Amino acid sequence: MASVALISIFSRDRVGLVSAIADHLFSAGVNLRDTTFAALGTGAEFTSVCELPEGLKVADLDKGLAEIPELAGAEIRVVPFAFDPAPGPMGRVTHRVEVSGGDQLGLIARLSEIFTQYGANIVRLEAQKIPEAGGDRYVTRFAVWIPPDRAQPCLAAVSNTAGSLGLASRAEESAG
Repeated sequence: MASVALISIFSRDRVGLVSAIADHLFSAGVNLRDTTFAALGTGAEFTSVCELPEGLKVADLDKGLAEIPELAGAEIRVVPFAFDPAPGPMGRVTHRVEVSGGDQLGLIARLSEIFTQYGANIVRLEAQKIPEAGGDRYVTRFAVWIPPDRAQPCLAAVSNTAGSLGLASRAEESAG
């Protein structure tokens, strides 16, 4: 079996960044598994769990990424991945939840605690401040696995908490 590595890159955001990284990895024979990219202010973060072809060493991949012109000055980290790359049942997204409105200090902490109380696992989290004419809007999106018998009360608790803070919330069951 191929070895598995975690690639983490933090750099200045620019057009063509993902293309340059993906092209280099493809050329090296690297197979991307779970991968995320996000622009973070004027920076950007690329993270991927990858299968390395036989003979490609982590250090060689790290060195090759550092030679990409678009990654000049980037923080690059390539390390062996110590976990099973295949997600278990709690890694499957059963629901997508979005809470939006004015920025609330501690919102992610409050909502993540609700998920914990109901035995739900946060699979992905995204939070973003969106500038708007009437003031900034803060949007938090959770992709979660919720035990089937606890989904309804969990989602009701999220909705009630959002409502008590003057925020809008919506949830949908994921297909698949």
